[in-house]
Amino acid sequence: MEIATQSQALAGLRVLEYGHMVSAAYATKLLADLGADVIKVEPPSGGDRARQRGPFPRGVSDPDCSGLFLYLNTNKRGLTLDISQARGHALLRRLAERADLFVHNLPPPLMDRYGVHYEELAAGNPRLVMVSITPFGLDGPYRDYAATDLVLWNAGGVAYLNGAPEADDLPPLKAFGHQAEYQGALTAAVASLGALFGRLRTGRGQHVVVSIQEAVAAILEMTFEYWPYMHVIASRLGRRPIQPLAFLELRDGWIFACCVEEHQWQGFVELMGNPEWARLELFENRLARGENGDALTLFLQEWAKEQSVMEVYRTAQQRRIPFAPVSTMGDLLNSEHLRARGFFAVLAHPEVDGGITVPGAPYQLSRTPWAIRRPAPRLGEHTEEILTRDLGLPPAEIDALREDHVL
Repeated sequence: MEIATQSQALAGLRVLEYGHMVSAAYATKLLADLGADVIKVEPPSGGDRARQRGPFPRGVSDPDCSGLFLYLNTNKRGLTLDISQARGHALLRRLAERADLFVHNLPPPLMDRYGVHYEELAAGNPRLVMVSITPFGLDGPYRDYAATDLVLWNAGGVAYLNGAPEADDLPPLKAFGHQAEYQGALTAAVASLGALFGRLRTGRGQHVVVSIQEAVAAILEMTFEYWPYMHVIASRLGRRPIQPLAFLELRDGWIFACCVEEHQWQGFVELMGNPEWARLELFENRLARGENGDALTLFLQEWAKEQSVMEVYRTAQQRRIPFAPVSTMGDLLNSEHLRARGFFAVLAHPEVDGGITVPGAPYQLSRTPWAIRRPAPRLGEHTEEILTRDLGLPPAEIDALREDHVL
C-alpha cells in the first residue's frame, strides 16, 4: 500500500472486489469514495445480481441503470470474468498479485468450488489482505448455510427487538432491504483498514473473515446485558411498555412521542390544552399509563389527528418535550439541514437522464475529502482497459477469451 500523496485519503490503494448484491460492493464503495482504485469483477452472464434490482428510471428494467447498483458501485472500474473457468481463475490470481486488498462475499461452498482460498492467492502476493464476507463465518456448524437478509437479521437478533414479548400483534420484524449486508460491509471496511495498517508493521497481509450474523449481533446495544443482569428479554417496547412511548398519526404525517418522565408527560398534557381525560386515575403515573396504554393511545390519537407535525414538533421543542417527526424519504431529500451540509449527491450516468440522487458521505474530512470521480461501470465497461493496461494482455488474447466466454 502506497502512502497517499494525492488529494484523497486512500489514493494509491489497489482493491479487487468480487461478489453479488450489497456487502462486498458497499465495503469497497466506502474505500473507492476515499480514492482507492477498485476493480469490480463480475460474471459475464448478467453481472452482479444487484443490476437486476430496482428502482429503475421510468420503471424500465436495465442492468446499467439499477439505482441500487449505481449507488453501490460509484468510483469503480468494471471487468467481466468467469472465475469458474481455469483461465478466468488464473486472471483473478494475476489481478490479486497486483492488489493490496481483495474483498468478496462468496459463501463458503462457492469459495471451495471456485478455489478462492487465501493461501493460494497469498502465495503470489504475500502482502495481500483478503476479506471474506460470509453469512456465518468459515467454521462452526452453520458454515455452509445459505442465508438471505431476512435470515441474517433474525439470526443476529435484531428482528426480535422489533417485536415485543407477549404481544401477538407485534411479531419479529426486519428492516426494509438488505440492512444486514450493509452492517457486514461496514464491519468489513473497518477490518480491511485494520489489516492494512497491520501490514505496515509486519510487511505481510492476512485473511479477514467477517460473519454478518456477528456483525448484526454486535450492534444490539445493551440488549445482551438485560438477560444476565435482570433475566429480561429486551424488545422495542420493553417487557412492560411505559406510556406515552408511541408513534402518533397527525393530519400531515407521523410523530414519535417519548414522554416517559413525569415532567415530560405534564408538559405534553399542557401542550394538548389540559384535557379532562388526562386527570383520570388510569393515567395518574407512568406505570398506570403503561398498564392502560391502549386506552391512552386512543385519547392521544383522537387529539393528534387534528394537529400538524411541524407545529407540534416546534411547540414541543420549545417546552423541552422529546418529540421527533418521523421522516419519510421525501422528507430527508428535502431536509433543510441535510441540504445545508451537502449530504446528498447527484451521480451522473450516461444512461440516466438528469443523474440519480444518492446519499453522500456521512463524514467530512477537512484535508482529504471524499469525491465522485466516475459513475458506476456499465457491465464490462473497463474489461479491455484493465486487461491491457494493468495485466499487459495483447488484443488477440483478449479476443480469444471473449470467444470462449471467459470475459
